[in-house]
Amino acid sequence: MVLLWNTTSYSMIQKLEGHSGDVVSCEFSPDGALLATASYDTHVIVWDADTGESLMKLRHCFHTAAAMDIDSGFNTGFVRAVSFSQEGLNLTSVADDGLLRIWSLALQRPVTVAPLVNGLCCTFSPHGGVLATGTRDGHVKFWTIPRVLPTLQHICRMALRHVMSTQQVMLLQVPKKMKEFLIYKTF
Repeated sequence: MVLLWNTTSYSMIQKLEGHSGDVVSCEFSPDGALLATASYDTHVIVWDADTGESLMKLRHCFHTAAAMDIDSGFNTGFVRAVSFSQEGLNLTSVADDGLLRIWSLALQRPVTVAPLVNGLCCTFSPHGGVLATGTRDGHVKFWTIPRVLPTLQHICRMALRHVMSTQQVMLLQVPKKMKEFLIYKTF
């Protein structure tokens, strides 16, 4: 489980339950509205950071038969790390199956899968276009990532979610479909 804490009062805000294994990595989206958690249960869960609701569960499984031939000493899909892209449209995860995945949140599936033996951590550069990964054997690898041009609609959502919680968005006098977009029910 993941516990969210108020750092002013030191009180627990949310208890996020949904993983069946140890949670080993987490990261907030750039606008703070989402929280992604990575676990040894082979899943990444994307949560609404305000309500604690699970919005999507991304499963690490062998992408192709060729991926099963990677001999890295680990034959599991334990997810080691997770990181949001700077525009918040993609999520990267590193797993013990020897693969790096870049997930499209809109499609809820990997759009890029690449070999990464002994992957341990990953992070996007703040300016985009570069992903850094670290391995258990001490290496750092830099990847050139195609830049994603967010829609004006997504840019507006990120600006709004920087200052408004899910509960505040739900009180807005806007159509239901717009609310669903603003609270990441739809991408």
